[in-house]
Amino acid sequence: MVDIFDTLKAKISGNNLRIVFPEGLDERVLTAAARLAEEKLLTPVLIGNIERIQDKAKHLGVSLEAAEIYDPQHYILMDELAASFVEARRGKASDAEARNILLDENYFGTMLVHTNKADGLVSGAAHSTSDTVRPALQIIRTKEGVAKTSGAFIMVRGEEKYVFGDCAINIAPDNKDLAEIAVESAKTARMFDIEPKVAMLSFSTKGSAHSPETERVSEAVQLAQELDPTLIVDGEFQFDAAFIPSVAAKKAPGSLIEGDANVFVFPSLESGNIGYKIAQRLGNFEAVGPILQGLNRPVNDLSRGCNEEDVYKLAIITAAQALRS
Repeated sequence: MVDIFDTLKAKISGNNLRIVFPEGLDERVLTAAARLAEEKLLTPVLIGNIERIQDKAKHLGVSLEAAEIYDPQHYILMDELAASFVEARRGKASDAEARNILLDENYFGTMLVHTNKADGLVSGAAHSTSDTVRPALQIIRTKEGVAKTSGAFIMVRGEEKYVFGDCAINIAPDNKDLAEIAVESAKTARMFDIEPKVAMLSFSTKGSAHSPETERVSEAVQLAQELDPTLIVDGEFQFDAAFIPSVAAKKAPGSLIEGDANVFVFPSLESGNIGYKIAQRLGNFEAVGPILQGLNRPVNDLSRGCNEEDVYKLAIITAAQALRS
């Protein structure tokens, strides 16, 4: 894990990146933001009542001297922000409605990213996933050619590192969704210096069982290859056939994946969420994420059970994504 984040720190340092933290009064966020600022990795942009945030930082014994703090109630550029919001929502909100909506810290922070006043956003320490993701989908939206955002985890144990997706967003992805998830997860892998070999997972390997579920995964492989002909992607695979060379030789001879997959695309949110948590709790992998994929600008979601280290690491990842967006 140290090697991964040392590499990312080297990439983002000196780029004057500004990352928004809408939960400016959360102790975990404050301490992580102060650490990021002290290490000069990025400029934290904290949202909330300025006096209360400063008092909280003083109580915690951390310095916010290198951070920025904005209070939506007294933001001097609110006219500009409200106008941009109305434009982004394409007439679905009036100016008065926009001003009211932008008092919400997640909407306010997302608009800072949308208007290039910040480079990315990290939220979710005190908010639900929907509270974090909804403003991003309404305002920032997905990249051209990407229909839906998805959520990946980087799974790390010692020198081992893998990408699991989608483990956070799409409950029942269809074949097109799975193909997008494969391509976007491969991009996430490259950010961590993983040369992607993508396995599309199922309960069947190469037609050993036939059902609408297995056919959906098999179709997704073909669609992913069309989206990115350079990508090494294959399936459908049972996990052992994707991960263990001896099993791959028996179950999938001649496959592009020879038991050496490092990016795993799960067929449903149910299986993905269960899978990453099993690896985390029984396999002692560290699960970093979820990292939201496919958005025009980086917005990432913390777990409400996160700690300061989680905030710190996800902010670094978000800054690294900003360099690539």
